[in-house]
Amino acid sequence: MRRRTDGRPRSTSSSHRAEDVRRVVLRLSRRHADGGVGTPAPSPRYTRVTDSAVIRRRNGVPLTSDLGTDPGALFVGSPEIVTTPLADVIDTVSFTPRLIALLSNALVWRESRLLRQSFNLGTNDWRVISALATRPGATSSDISEFLAMNKAVVSKSVNTLIGRGLIIPADGARGSRPLYLTREGAQMHDRMMPISLEGQEIILGDLSAAEVDQLNSLLARLLLKVPDLSSAPVSSGATDTD
Repeated sequence: MRRRTDGRPRSTSSSHRAEDVRRVVLRLSRRHADGGVGTPAPSPRYTRVTDSAVIRRRNGVPLTSDLGTDPGALFVGSPEIVTTPLADVIDTVSFTPRLIALLSNALVWRESRLLRQSFNLGTNDWRVISALATRPGATSSDISEFLAMNKAVVSKSVNTLIGRGLIIPADGARGSRPLYLTREGAQMHDRMMPISLEGQEIILGDLSAAEVDQLNSLLARLLLKVPDLSSAPVSSGATDTD
């Protein structure tokens, strides 16, 4: 298990940990904005004119005046543009779903990049191979349920892996055919697995064995709440298009 090797003492105070989290969140957010975690970088929305002036434009229409002046309410046709942070917002440092998502995005980005470079396969392909390594004979529907993945995504990976000769379907109706790894598929599993394990090693490197056990126990408890997410009523502020 990896350990810190730069000689710095590990922070233990809550204020230091919060500051560490802020730095990590900011770094991941910047990577996401640069297109590093699966999302293309957004197009620039402003042009810097001088050190003292920034003119924001959208479709050629100026949105703000010189810095240091109050442009008042800004309109581009309709509706009004909000130019200051809202008063009631999510705390991005302590909002647990965001922290989990940032960590997951970073892991998937790393894993997908390395798998593509090494095997010309992606994370979804690896997940299907890994599922069949533990559940030989599972159907596409079984894999979709086990991995909590969209059936269309699983089907695409299954077809890719069949085309590569890494898995083979047995006889049966489409969508319910048992799937098995071929010998080449089993070998591919053994070659891909270290990339996934190395990601785990990286993120858990500063935790003790007891802390890892505690973390996994807490995550398992969170997973028990997943059915409640699909059955929970829609809040009054949400719409059908959210």
